[in-house]
Amino acid sequence: MFGRKKNVQGETDAELIERPESQLRVMWDTLKKNRAAVAGLVVIIILLFLAAFGDLLAPWDPEYSNMSMSFIPPCADHWFGTDQLGRDIYSRILSGTKISLMVGISAVAYSLVIGTVLGSVAGYFGGRVDGFIMRCMDIMLSIPSILLAITLMAALGKGLDKAVIAIGTVSIPEYARIVRSSILSVKENDYVAAAKVIGNSDGRIIFRHILPNVVSSIVVRATLGISTAILDTAALGFLGMGVQPPMAEWGDMLGRARTYIFSAPYTLIFPGLAITIAVLAFNLFGDGLRDALDPKERV
Repeated sequence: MFGRKKNVQGETDAELIERPESQLRVMWDTLKKNRAAVAGLVVIIILLFLAAFGDLLAPWDPEYSNMSMSFIPPCADHWFGTDQLGRDIYSRILSGTKISLMVGISAVAYSLVIGTVLGSVAGYFGGRVDGFIMRCMDIMLSIPSILLAITLMAALGKGLDKAVIAIGTVSIPEYARIVRSSILSVKENDYVAAAKVIGNSDGRIIFRHILPNVVSSIVVRATLGISTAILDTAALGFLGMGVQPPMAEWGDMLGRARTYIFSAPYTLIFPGLAITIAVLAFNLFGDGLRDALDPKERV
C-alpha cells in the first residue's frame, strides 16, 4: 500500500545502497582532504599554463640582450632584475618553464614506456629472461644517476633531445623494477589463468589484463619522477651540458650566474626558487596521489 520511499531523483533507498560509489570520486575526495597535494596540483596547473603561454606573458624578449642594462636590480620595469647580459630574468624564467617541464615530462614518458615493457617481460616470463633484464637494471642502478646522465650527454652531445634521452635512460631501471614486482604479485591470480585457458596471447594478457591492475603504482612513480627529471635537467644545465644559448633554462641560468652570487644574488635566487617550487609541487602532488590510489588510505 505504502511502497518504498523514493528520493528526489526517484531512486529507492535500496537502490542507493546497492549502487557503488565511483572510484574516481572516492579518490578525488581523498585527494581533496590533503591540502598539500591540492596546493601542489594548483602550482602544477599554473606551471603548465605558464609553459603554454609564458612567451606571451613575458614583458621582455627572453633572448634579447643589452649590455647597457646588465645587473639592474629588481624594479618596476624588471621584476626579477636583469642578468650579466642585460636580459630580463623574469621573462627568462617564464620561458624556461616550458623547457624544464617539456624535458621533465618527455624524459619520464620515455623511461616509463621502456621500463614498463622491460619490467613486464621480466616479471611475466621469469627465468633467464628475468635474470638477464634485471641484472642489466642492477648494473645501471649501481651507477649514480646524475653521473650516468653526464656520461650519456658527453657521448651524445648537447641538446634538449639528448637531455631527454640521457635523463630518461637513467630512470628506466626504477620503472622496470616497480612493474616487475607488481606483475609478480598479480600474474598468479585466477583471471590471468583464465585468460591463458581461453587462448589469449602473452602480449594481450600483459597489456590487457595485468598492467591495468598495476597502473596506480606506475602513475605515482611517474608523477614523482617528473620532479627528479626537472632536477636532473637543471643539473645538466648548470654544468653547461643542457640547452644552448641563448635559450633560457633554469639550471643554465644558475650556472651562468654563480659567479655573481655576492654582487648580484638575485640572478641566482629567482631561478633557484623556480626549480624549488616546481620540484616541491610535483612531490606534494605525487605523495597525495599515492594516498588517493591506496585503498587503505581512502576516505
